[in-house]
Amino acid sequence: MKLIKIIEILAILVGAFSGFIEARSKKMDVVGVFTVAFITAFGGGTLRDILLDKRPLFWVAHQEYAILIFVLALIAAPLIRTLRKIVSERLIVVADALGLGLFSIAGVSEALAAGMPIFIASMMGVITGIFGGVLRDIVCNEIPMVLRDGKPYAICAFAGCWAYLLMQKSGVPPDFSLWFSALLITALRLATWAKGVRLE
Repeated sequence: MKLIKIIEILAILVGAFSGFIEARSKKMDVVGVFTVAFITAFGGGTLRDILLDKRPLFWVAHQEYAILIFVLALIAAPLIRTLRKIVSERLIVVADALGLGLFSIAGVSEALAAGMPIFIASMMGVITGIFGGVLRDIVCNEIPMVLRDGKPYAICAFAGCWAYLLMQKSGVPPDFSLWFSALLITALRLATWAKGVRLE
């Protein structure tokens, strides 16, 4: 399995997890849990594929992704009840940061593979990283986290995408570039949250 597919699957799992937590915090039933997890996991990649005119959409081409979210939604309620003592705002932020890093790098990589110019590729990475979370928050009747907490959420994704692009141009091995950039975005997001860095 190609590394980018592994990163994509991890991103989907992390995105779905943050969707499960948010949906359960709103006391949604299993249909609501599945819906929120689905749009969180697939929203950013779907918009990316539409903008890149890529068909079929990535989750349509890989139905196992949708099946995985469906199965996880069925067990999400008892699982989250079991984990309730450790499910906190901090855990949601960590899951969100991981999803941001993984989705962003998957997005910029797909855009490069589609022959996009590097700036457009970086923006595709940011869109892939943030849009699922935006949809999740809207469906859950919240102002999207990317807009409400004043933290440089999209900027972290943008910086990590450019780190990936520069390493690719410099001949750094692709596997290292992918993992390093994804972890860089995650670390930047967590650092800005922990230090209370805000955009004025």
